[in-house]
Amino acid sequence: MSNVKTVKILADRHYNRQIPYMSTYEPVIGLEIHAELQTNSKMFCSCSADYSNAPEPNTFICPVCTGLPGALPVLNRKAIEQATLVGLALNCSINEHNTFARKNYFYPDLPKGYQISQYELPIASQGWLDVLDDDSLLPSGEGSGMRVIVRRVHLEEDTAKLAHEKNYALVDFNRAGVPLLEIVSEPDMRTVEAALSYATRIRAILRYLGVNSGDMEKGVLRFEANISVRPSGSSEFRTRTEIKNLNSFRALTRASAYEIERQIKVYESGGEVVQETLGWDDARGVTVSQRGKEDAHDYRYFPEPDLPPLQLDRKWIDSIKRQLPELPDAKTRRFMEQYELKRQEAILLTSERSLADYFEDAVSKSGSPAKTIHSWMAGELMRYMNESGLALEDIALPAERFAQLID
Repeated sequence: MSNVKTVKILADRHYNRQIPYMSTYEPVIGLEIHAELQTNSKMFCSCSADYSNAPEPNTFICPVCTGLPGALPVLNRKAIEQATLVGLALNCSINEHNTFARKNYFYPDLPKGYQISQYELPIASQGWLDVLDDDSLLPSGEGSGMRVIVRRVHLEEDTAKLAHEKNYALVDFNRAGVPLLEIVSEPDMRTVEAALSYATRIRAILRYLGVNSGDMEKGVLRFEANISVRPSGSSEFRTRTEIKNLNSFRALTRASAYEIERQIKVYESGGEVVQETLGWDDARGVTVSQRGKEDAHDYRYFPEPDLPPLQLDRKWIDSIKRQLPELPDAKTRRFMEQYELKRQEAILLTSERSLADYFEDAVSKSGSPAKTIHSWMAGELMRYMNESGLALEDIALPAERFAQLID
């Protein structure tokens, strides 16, 4: 996915029809975001994590990531560093003492029959991220904001990949064991717009940090939305459903809006919402039941006996903190002050680190005002990128030449 296509999504409404009874009901939305970390090797073994470039299925595998008896896991230090970096970027407290657990569930894409994850003591917890919750996603709106609490950031291993045929499935273990970071929010979002804003900001932060490519078409970033509705003005938490494996912003917004409307109709007809795990059928535009929703006790968590508790040194954490770059929100504020850009203009330029760097490089080499540079980037340059399908880094037009062209 090119940078510009990502930016365009921010201003695209996929759910603009009126939902019946919306004035009398309030959505309650929480998100779980799964992000594969960009490490050379897998989470608990030395196999390559670059499974997309594997010569063929089941080649980047070993006894550890295929769950053979007697194989022992060893922690990936780089994955710990990247998880800590994300936790700090999301204003979390880094837990110096954290542990791994076995999460037991049985699916053909999980070779051991359990997943090594973090449960009671994650690597980071109690952070926050400010998001926009209304029409500020549109070019004409300034809008208002809200704070979403990040409950936890924890490490685990990804599953294998299934290819479904007519009456059977093929399993490829190249992805099994790839480091996976799960970012869990509190159910703080009250609009689909807020959920979209939160998801896009998380993706931008992960790309700024260089820990995830953000390429949702390849499945390296996936969303799971926890949805419930309640009477407006109420503080109760009603039965929620979980929509699994949403791999695009469009799927996230359409699935969330559909599920909100479905639950409202259930309550209005006198029924009760059932707690369950749902899938999203994009072709039909509906959620479909997959299984009853599990709670923590259903997974039978217990401490991972083959991994000792992880003890992080405070000096080491501080050294990771010094690696934090200027993040999107801070860069947006600086662009508004330094270059006298409007809020939406700055948000557009800072949505991708490469876009922001290109803009500043062009400004430094041009005699034209920064607003003129922005206008050319938001207009002609992005139009060309959309028409050609090229990302900014693939265009043979260095910022210096772009500045000369504008001048």
